Amino acid sequence: MTANATNAGLENAKSMSIIVTKGSLDWAYPPFILATTAAAMDIKTTMFFTFYGLPLLLKKLDLQLTALGNAAMKMPMMGMHMGMPNAASMIPGVDAACTRMMKNLMNKKGVASIEDLREAAVDLDVRMIACQMTMDLFEYSLDDMIEGPELGGAATYMESATQSDINLFI
Repeated sequence: MTANATNAGLENAKSMSIIVTKGSLDWAYPPFILATTAAAMDIKTTMFFTFYGLPLLLKKLDLQLTALGNAAMKMPMMGMHMGMPNAASMIPGVDAACTRMMKNLMNKKGVASIEDLREAAVDLDVRMIACQMTMDLFEYSLDDMIEGPELGGAATYMESATQSDINLFI
């Protein structure tokens, strides 16, 4: 493939939709990083927050790391990368400690916070849709959410998805 063909492929991608289904600290980064990057590249971007992804729109975030069952989570410690045995995450306080360690590492490495990425998404005009069914199910209202999201259901998302060049499920 020539460089022109590769560039032409990028020029054709003018819209992207992302279904956001998870609301833990580690799962919050991919959709916000991809959405803000796409929007900064002038790609019209829509994020649809449903089920456990919906709390990422709450005014006050209390994000925790999901260490249990994540064999790929290995933290740099003592000059190596150490994993945590699944059994350790059952001990009270371990998830909180892992979350604190990850947030400290991200801060040390200059990784933007989810709050900062979320603000960037709003500033970059990323369309954020809060799933109406999930809002009703978990008894949230738009007053609980940051400024910017609109209410919509599966049909609202599908309207966006069928017009998007790129569709992601995260």
